Amino acid sequence: MSDEPEQHPVNGLDDVVHQRVRLGILTVAHQARRVEFGFLRTTLGLTAGNLSQHLAVLEKAGLVEIEKGYEGRRARTWLSLTPAGDRALREEVAQLKRLIQQIEQADPAAES
Repeated sequence: MSDEPEQHPVNGLDDVVHQRVRLGILTVAHQARRVEFGFLRTTLGLTAGNLSQHLAVLEKAGLVEIEKGYEGRRARTWLSLTPAGDRALREEVAQLKRLIQQIEQADPAAES
C-alpha cells in the first residue's frame, strides 16, 4: 500500500477538453465521426465566431481535424476527431465516472 494519498479525480480533468462547449464538440464529433460546422453550431447553440474559437483551441491541441471544401456551390467546413481527440474524450469520460463514483460513495446521512 502506498503512503502517497490518492489524487482526487477532479485533478485528472483536462482543461482543454472539459470546457462545456469543447466537451460538446468532441462528443458530437465522436457520435457523428464527421460533422459539418453549421450542424455543430446549431446543435450546440453557438455563434459561428464562438464555435470557430473553440475549434481553433481543439485543432491546436491536435484533438480535431478541420476540412474545408464545397458541397455543390456552397463552401463547407467539416471536422472529425483525431485519434488523440478520441483518446482525450475517453479519458475525460473515465475521470468523470471516477468523480461521480466518489460522490455516490460518500453518504452524507452517515456523517450526521
